[in-house]
Amino acid sequence: MDDNRSVDVKGRRIVPNDFTIALSAGDLESFGDIETTLTTELGEAAKEYAREEGYNFMGPVAVRLSTDDNLKNGRFNVISQLKQGSGGSAMASIVLPSGQRISLNQGTVTVGRLPECTISVNDSNISRQHAEMRQGGGGYVVIDLNSTNGTLVNGVRITGEQRLSDGDIISFGSTHVRFEAS
Repeated sequence: MDDNRSVDVKGRRIVPNDFTIALSAGDLESFGDIETTLTTELGEAAKEYAREEGYNFMGPVAVRLSTDDNLKNGRFNVISQLKQGSGGSAMASIVLPSGQRISLNQGTVTVGRLPECTISVNDSNISRQHAEMRQGGGGYVVIDLNSTNGTLVNGVRITGEQRLSDGDIISFGSTHVRFEAS
């Protein structure tokens, strides 16, 4: 990631988001039973490292394993690339408590008790139309829609519009979601 970082037109440090890990055939076979878990964990580790370093991705993080017949057991090679998200922009999403992701690149995401809300939550502490999240101010924002019990970002009640940073925890009633910038 560090070796292939770059700077985009906005001055942000961007890093590869697509990783292929080449292994010997024997090593790849030994990871067969845990390949999905391993690639998921490696993707999460890449996102965490990028957050710590202040790096940005241009699209979703993808990790896959492949075979390289020139490698001996115990050796590996990592090939990393910058891959653009759909529409040419970074991917942003809300991660629900279930682990489900809702993309913010498709427009406004609404939260409330009403069934027509994007995130419909059956919680009496949440207003019928509680909040919305969308692109705005050069990034992504959450807007409290004058809800009765308020919207919190990282435990602090917001008024009006609040810009989101990668990893922010947004709370509506007893429901907590995580914002991921990429």
